[in-house]
Amino acid sequence: MSPSTASDTPLLTANALTREFDEGTVKALRGVDFTINQGEFVAITGPSGCGKSTLLQLLGALDRPTSGTLLFRGESIPDNPNPASYRASEVGFIFQAFHLLPTFTAAENVQIPMFEGNRSRSERHERALELLRLVGLEDRLDHFPAKLSGGERQRVAVARSLANEPSLLLADEPTGNLDSENAHSVLDLIIRLQQEQGRSMVLVTHDASIAERAGRILHMIDGRIVSDRATAANRS
Repeated sequence: MSPSTASDTPLLTANALTREFDEGTVKALRGVDFTINQGEFVAITGPSGCGKSTLLQLLGALDRPTSGTLLFRGESIPDNPNPASYRASEVGFIFQAFHLLPTFTAAENVQIPMFEGNRSRSERHERALELLRLVGLEDRLDHFPAKLSGGERQRVAVARSLANEPSLLLADEPTGNLDSENAHSVLDLIIRLQQEQGRSMVLVTHDASIAERAGRILHMIDGRIVSDRATAANRS
């Protein structure tokens, strides 16, 4: 796809998106519609059980919708014949629980998404070193997760999310397991990298102060988006 075409097409488009479980008795999403453009930072808020994380899983091709359409640059995510390739090349994940492999060092954890690509072993290693320097962990390359603080583990996860230069970052309560000081530091890092590199980011949070740092907030209740508003950060 040419750059001009990519810029004219929304990065993500959802139309009448639903997700049901237990043979339709649980309706996690009830007709969700939105558009997200390249470079936007969008927060998704709402009470527990409103469908926030379910929606994020659909965006990352970790689950499939029951009905409706979900497009990435005009192409259907659910109909992608190789969702693993889409996740590896286009999406970077940052989870609340870090999801680092305990028997891998920091540098090895950062390399995991690169195994889907064509980088050589030395290229993967150099990319991991570059990213760990970027997040301030150049002195923790050979440390295993158990030897890292919570803030350091999440920085490794941030570095890993950028391994394949994704177009889209998906963050699910990325500071939820951190104390307030580390949470502030990690959030600053994520937002700075997102802005400097021009990536789109969709961040799920229950924290209103975090959501206000996004450019837009989609607020969900009972599986529906009930408001879509720009924030002061977007207007400044």
